[in-house]
Amino acid sequence: MDVRTRTLIATALVLGIAAGPTVARAAPAPGAVTARVSAGTAAPPLYTSPPDAAALRKAIAGVGADNKDATAALVRVGGTSGRWAGSSGVADVRTRRKAFEEARFRAGSVTKTFTAAVVLQLAAEGKVDLDRPVQQYLPGLLPSGPGGFEPIGVRQLLNYTSGIPAAEGPGDSFEAQYAHRFDVVDPHALIARAVAKGPEFRPGERQHYLNIDYTVLGVLIEKLTGTSYEQALSARILRPLGLHGTSVPSRTENRIAGPHHHGYQAVAKPGAGTSLVDVTEWNSSSNWAAGDLISTTADLERFTEALFAGRVVPKAQLEEMFTVPAVTDFESGEDAVQTAGMKRFALADGTVVYGKTGSRFGYSTVIGGARDLSRTLVYSVNSTDAKGLDMNQVAYGIVAAAFAR
Repeated sequence: MDVRTRTLIATALVLGIAAGPTVARAAPAPGAVTARVSAGTAAPPLYTSPPDAAALRKAIAGVGADNKDATAALVRVGGTSGRWAGSSGVADVRTRRKAFEEARFRAGSVTKTFTAAVVLQLAAEGKVDLDRPVQQYLPGLLPSGPGGFEPIGVRQLLNYTSGIPAAEGPGDSFEAQYAHRFDVVDPHALIARAVAKGPEFRPGERQHYLNIDYTVLGVLIEKLTGTSYEQALSARILRPLGLHGTSVPSRTENRIAGPHHHGYQAVAKPGAGTSLVDVTEWNSSSNWAAGDLISTTADLERFTEALFAGRVVPKAQLEEMFTVPAVTDFESGEDAVQTAGMKRFALADGTVVYGKTGSRFGYSTVIGGARDLSRTLVYSVNSTDAKGLDMNQVAYGIVAAAFAR
């Protein structure tokens, strides 16, 4: 089990997400979801009261250079029930410059939501059939024959049921990855390393949340659009929505362009205690279409609201992003919770929300909310252990305050 997977599982437990067979059975079928939220229904909004400003202020109080959990936090709570925005901490622990709401940050796996949206746009345009094998669009990418890969539908890449294993990397530990932080990785080489291991399971039988599916989807986007992934994302989502603070860096870029918060990782000092290592500069080409995005909280809030409202992906294809496949998780054996580019969260009080988490060393991000847009949440927390086993305590407090009813 890799660090990312362990972190996601731990996050689910801390959030109080319901476990066991009832989760998948409670996930509404696409038709049922459409009926519940379509115009003319009498279903009341999930959230009717404004966000609890006092609780949100408390959740981010004390964040800063001397906080063991996070050096900065940016939060935006929105939706039809009301709005709140706040920030705390420092942009740089050395200068102790104050955190600022317009700061850019690495959004990690939130990138997958954007990638899925582009693929679903292409499906709506008839340029890709989600049920057709990706091998028909990208011949030669996945070896077949004895020990090779059976046909893998594009939908199975979107919802992590492809059976393609993770590519080998420098290792899960921070030290191993930090030593290779400036490596430039070609996505085709990454895919080749993954497929050389052979399938983990037959397509559609299990769900395994891995970056590799979205690396393949990035290559597919380039093939179908005849342009680069970065150009396709900009033309289809970033420019139309006016997301001027959002970008995908070039594969050789190590810096965050524009005003940004520094990210830090806490590492053990000899003897006792920890010190902070600045991890702001990092080449993220190994994450590419699965986790390379740089953004702002304002941009991510605008994207989330437009996505949920059906203004990014047509509503027929948008159902893919709210549909959990009826399979079990490859590692835990529990019912699947991942959708196409998002995840179904059943909170402790039974409320169901959808969204996406993202983590890069130094940066933890969340987007999501109630499907009816009565409550949305976007945050960027500069976690000092963003890929740790436990959810960051500041982030936990933000989620609890934002989704309290």
